[in-house]
Amino acid sequence: MNLYSFAKTIVFTALKPIYRFDVIGADNFPKDGGILLCTNHINALDPPVVGINAPRPVNFMAKEELFQIPLLKSILPGVHAFPVKRGMSDRDALRRALKLLKEGEVVGLFPEGTRSKDGKLGKGFSGAGFFALRGEANVVPCAIVGPYKPFRRLKVVYGNVIDMQPYRERKASPEEVTEVIMANIAQLLEEHKTK
Repeated sequence: MNLYSFAKTIVFTALKPIYRFDVIGADNFPKDGGILLCTNHINALDPPVVGINAPRPVNFMAKEELFQIPLLKSILPGVHAFPVKRGMSDRDALRRALKLLKEGEVVGLFPEGTRSKDGKLGKGFSGAGFFALRGEANVVPCAIVGPYKPFRRLKVVYGNVIDMQPYRERKASPEEVTEVIMANIAQLLEEHKTK
């Protein structure tokens, strides 16, 4: 068992008694090929929650500061996280994400860039559209429907694949594609919101 599988098992075992995971639309997730997994961001636990419930291993960008912490520095690469410098253009992180997508991997991204303070979906940064267009991959929109409260249902919803080829063919802008991605996430949130 590799570190990713081991960590996934440990985290799932730790979180499962606290949150009643309800995974919806996992069959929408392609079994192979590069996928940009775009998710809303409401809690610091979002990356592990998405990671343990996704049908395939997910590579997440993580802020560079986390790689300075001695314990995390040795664990994060093993769980497919790679560093990104926040607030500036990080060419190494960009190249790494594009390479992973072109190699048929799954890259997880929170287009809002930071956690929502009120739980509502914010504006997405154009980086999501950039990766979707340049990464030779399709997009799977994902919605985490909270709240993160002990013993309450926590939904992880995967939407239909967004085929990027038509957008590439007509040379759509990253901003337009990001808006399409965010609209898909918003639709999932609306359809599955807690009554």
